[in-house]
Amino acid sequence: MNIRSSLTVALILQALTCLKAAKVETISIESPYLGSPESVTVITPDISGESRAYPTVYLLNGYGGDHTSWLKIRPDLPEMADEMGLVLVMPDGRDSWYWDSPVNPEMQMESFFVNTLVPYIDSNYPTSATADQRAISGLSMGGQGAMFLSMRHPDIWANAGSTSGGLDIRPFSQKWKMKESLGDISVNPEAWESHTPVNLIKDVVPGTINIIFDCGADDFFAGVNEAFHKALVEKGIDHDYIQRPGNHSMTYWNNSIPYQLHYFTTKFSPQTPPAK
Repeated sequence: MNIRSSLTVALILQALTCLKAAKVETISIESPYLGSPESVTVITPDISGESRAYPTVYLLNGYGGDHTSWLKIRPDLPEMADEMGLVLVMPDGRDSWYWDSPVNPEMQMESFFVNTLVPYIDSNYPTSATADQRAISGLSMGGQGAMFLSMRHPDIWANAGSTSGGLDIRPFSQKWKMKESLGDISVNPEAWESHTPVNLIKDVVPGTINIIFDCGADDFFAGVNEAFHKALVEKGIDHDYIQRPGNHSMTYWNNSIPYQLHYFTTKFSPQTPPAK
């Protein structure tokens, strides 16, 4: 092959590589449920030449993280969004644990998600605005938040995941500012009981939520994940539960989230409604 032919092939390969390029942007959303505007990173698959809607996956960060955390863990999320045909939404968890705080009126994160964030995303992005076309997952605090929100709002999220999630918060009542949001467990035990995901299983109707969750065998949340799995089995709720080697680390989450995204794509309806 001569130099000119080699150059032509290289240019063709470069053009093919650039054919699909997901859009990554950070937006700011004001809401009466939060004390200040919320930063949200959104990844939209390349829609050039297409006119259809996409399933949406909300990815929640852990304690101490923000809306940029997942892109730091998996910089190739835009490529995944293109390959799988997904809109990915990554809000800033603000160490809120994704609850409506009973003690802080400026941190009503559940209400923000339900009444502000989801409607905003569905109004401004090419999403399929039905529960069976939405998923929510997250790491650590975000895994807890994903299960909490989906179990309380299966009409919004019919697909839920968690990786290394704090699925029972009560054994960790003195950690990670949770008592600043719920009050001390000795003073306000009812709030802790009603905000821990394992206690919400009793209200889940089998078949309404597709659930996948995992945890590393050496993770400090391994025990509560195992208990969550057993509680789901006792209730007769189908789910995928995976325990892998690993601990509470970016290395573990880097490996786990592609499995969850693939799982969600198998659960989304194959018939995607036209774009709005």
